[in-house]
Amino acid sequence: MATKSKESENDELISPLVPTKRRKNVNRDTTNSDVCFVGKPLPDTEASDRWPHRYQSKSKVKRVEVAGSKEEGSKSEEKEVLQARCHYTQAMIDGSIYNLNDDAYVQAEDGKPNYIARIIELFEGIDRELYFTAQWFYRAEDTVIKDHAELIDKRRVFLSDIKDENPLNCIVSKVKIALVSPNVDLVTKEKTIPPCDLYYDMKYSLSYLTFANIVIDNLEQSKTERSRSSISSDTKSNHPIGDAIVAIEESKKSEMTLLDLYSGCGAMSTGLSIGAVISGVKLLPRWAVDINPHACESLRLNHAKTEVRNEAAEDFLALLKAWTKLCEDFSLFGSDQLPEQNFDLERADDNDNDEEEDDDGDEGSMVPDVDFEVQNLLAVCYGDPNKIKKPGLYFKVRWKGYGSSEDTWEPIEGLSQCKEKLKEFVMKGCKSKILPLPGDVDFICGGPPCQGVSGFNRFRNQEAPLDDVKNRQLLVFMDIIEHLKPRYVLMENVVDILKFAGGFLGRYAIGRLVSMNYQARLGMMAAGSYGLPQFRMRVFLWGACPTEKLPQYPLPTHKVNARKFIPNEFEEIHVGSVIDEHCMLQEALCLENTISDLPPVTNDESEDIRKYGTTARTEFQRYIRLKRNDMVTYMADVQSVPQTSMLYDHRPLKLSKDDLDRVCLIPKKKGPTWCVGWSR
Repeated sequence: MATKSKESENDELISPLVPTKRRKNVNRDTTNSDVCFVGKPLPDTEASDRWPHRYQSKSKVKRVEVAGSKEEGSKSEEKEVLQARCHYTQAMIDGSIYNLNDDAYVQAEDGKPNYIARIIELFEGIDRELYFTAQWFYRAEDTVIKDHAELIDKRRVFLSDIKDENPLNCIVSKVKIALVSPNVDLVTKEKTIPPCDLYYDMKYSLSYLTFANIVIDNLEQSKTERSRSSISSDTKSNHPIGDAIVAIEESKKSEMTLLDLYSGCGAMSTGLSIGAVISGVKLLPRWAVDINPHACESLRLNHAKTEVRNEAAEDFLALLKAWTKLCEDFSLFGSDQLPEQNFDLERADDNDNDEEEDDDGDEGSMVPDVDFEVQNLLAVCYGDPNKIKKPGLYFKVRWKGYGSSEDTWEPIEGLSQCKEKLKEFVMKGCKSKILPLPGDVDFICGGPPCQGVSGFNRFRNQEAPLDDVKNRQLLVFMDIIEHLKPRYVLMENVVDILKFAGGFLGRYAIGRLVSMNYQARLGMMAAGSYGLPQFRMRVFLWGACPTEKLPQYPLPTHKVNARKFIPNEFEEIHVGSVIDEHCMLQEALCLENTISDLPPVTNDESEDIRKYGTTARTEFQRYIRLKRNDMVTYMADVQSVPQTSMLYDHRPLKLSKDDLDRVCLIPKKKGPTWCVGWSR
């Protein structure tokens, strides 16, 4: 994308993401009768009231202070403003009349498509030149999405906050741009688009490269008929356009369900749940998915009410689609015939099975001369549980007359003779929500694996990142969002997702969300900026459906110098980059602040649970000793921390004698690196 050049002393330098405006060398004569203002100028008092910054000097330009955006937290700055003799409400260009707030194509450099702007001001300058002020629209290729513009409807543009002055003769022709209601149901949205050249439903701002709802004002309402459209394919309710693009209070719930993808031990969902409580929302980690069995077991122990699935995310996605199809086949959507009670499907009818045992009480022994008969279906998965290289939809079967040790995984094709059992299982599962259906999930969080972009990977696919199998999980993550249509999305990843291949994968992620009509916002935060004893810079991507308010990123609380870690093209997304230098931030935590209260251990330490033996010395140490339920109400008070708190897992991995000798040779002073002692 071309950057804006400083063609005159009046041209301000702005972000390279802003389209270039051709201000000079337009092949027209501004004195030509085809380019002129029409009618009488506005009265001086009205013009100066509406545009006071244009009437502060008799000079051509005037330096004025422009306040920074309150939302962005930016500081005020000075800029040069063209001064006006008078203002008009109409102009004639090539025989066509243009009014204030009309939309138009604006001439671009040779060989480039014309820019798109809204005419928000028409005035004659002190220099007798004719000007208009443009509020610019962005095509997808003009935004952070640029490498993935094909994801976005070619007719769709985004209104920006960027406004500047241009010679009137830059205007090429009119364009009809309609404002439509944003909608995650793309089929319904398509039906609401009126006849037009282009349409828009979101604004785009450089601060955190944000795509967000447009606040409707009288001007927008006068330009677009207030239509009614479906907000969601799940709710099937209609709302005026003004309501569709602001937070709908009656839709808010004090309790929200969460799906944690690539969950690990569940740290991300745990942190989100604690933060949600502070905001008055109970966020329930209802489902979690991870391919690591040990992480899943740990998560189960800490989140007893979470349905934890140990499987690949792509298998989970295939299972979701198959499960949705089963519920549709059995007409369970909106059904009032579902069982009233919840079921533990793994343990259902265990008592009944005892009555089916042999007379000799030998549970699980085969009953002679009896055909195999399904007693119950206990679980469902998608994949290859029998390791026969035949992936598909499988059900765990409890056979009549057999015990749990003889349970088997059977493909759905083999259950054609027991449709009633299948329907019963699906009804119970639908009621107890063992799997989420579209509309069941309020929040999806996760960090798709980063091996494909990590700088430690010497074989990264620079030319086609999405063809690398290590990066395919990003597609799976977005496909799950597209299927379930949650209210909120939060994705986390390493900074290399924006450094590798020009940020190709990061751009893809935000492009996918916007293509699904989600609001989206990119942010980059260092853990050390929020009171943790490590730097750990990470990229975060918020998504919010049109009915919700797009969350902001929390401002830093501690001093951390992160400048050298920020990719130049993504400086806008560094959270805290515009914080006033006089803000009273706390000093960054070091290792001593964190572990100075821990008792010493030896290579042979065997205790899993022990007492600290010391009192907490820092606020971080007091906080980390709390139980999870107490963390929400913690007020940095020494008395709030029980002195009987226990220390868990303070035990090192036992080293061999050779390795222990090497470690002991590392100097115990500031400066040695991890590799000291490993030289041969």
